[in-house]
Amino acid sequence: MSEQPRRQRAAVAENGGRRDLNRPPAPEPLPLPVTDNHTHLDIGDGMSPFTVEQALAASAAVNVPRAVQVGCDLPGARWAVEAAQRYPELVAAVALHPNEAPVLAGRGELDAALAEIEELAGVDVVRAVGETGLDYFRTGEEGRAAQEESFRRHIDLAKRLGKPLMIHDRDAHDDILKVLLSEGVPDAWVMHCFSGDAEFARRCLDLGAHLSFAGTLTFKNAAPLREALAVTPTDRILVETDAPFLTPHPYRGRPNAGYLIPHTVRAMAEVTGRALDEICAALEENTVRVYGAW
Repeated sequence: MSEQPRRQRAAVAENGGRRDLNRPPAPEPLPLPVTDNHTHLDIGDGMSPFTVEQALAASAAVNVPRAVQVGCDLPGARWAVEAAQRYPELVAAVALHPNEAPVLAGRGELDAALAEIEELAGVDVVRAVGETGLDYFRTGEEGRAAQEESFRRHIDLAKRLGKPLMIHDRDAHDDILKVLLSEGVPDAWVMHCFSGDAEFARRCLDLGAHLSFAGTLTFKNAAPLREALAVTPTDRILVETDAPFLTPHPYRGRPNAGYLIPHTVRAMAEVTGRALDEICAALEENTVRVYGAW
């Protein structure tokens, strides 16, 4: 396996730029196993190295024994495939992140990059095409055509391969659904790090989506997100870290990792009024339904 690329899209603290250099303590383990549906073990968090082995061991200790490793550029996608082939705890998802598409298009490299993503997506350990989608927060008007082209081609790829589509949506709710409807909705698709309100949740659910909730659910200012979870059927929810980003409360702003997912799962139980073991069982059943068994 190639060396872990500690890519520095590093987690940035939300406390005025100051970093707390201590990793959060491990929470109480979950009563049943739960899978982290979206992580980036290859992205550096600005702290001392946390190896794959250390990350997986820490997660397993709190009953989060498996994860979906997501590659969102070509180096990351290659690494995700290699990691999933090496570590049985992992499966992979590969795509070009929407913010990557305009950069590649500007260099005349988008077609070649998409061709390599298609090759990688056909490998058995790759269980999803993603994260793809639209991001209007970091990419302006000039890059949106390339984003949309890339998104459409990833939708087509997921449908041809019969693999789930994993969607990144930032400030682009309406256009995400517009593109999906025009291309034809895949049989299985996931709104990664769901960021909408209850009304948008219903629109996604009506089209067959699974909604994956991250540590943002626990943020004090995330009432609309909790309302969205409350209207989502239990058989359509997933949970993720998006590590090393989006660390749940009370450690917001510090680096995230799979071992912290119990904070989010406990918040999900509280919001839905379900017993913790019931939520854990539902999350794992849903994960297997979408991505298959490990």
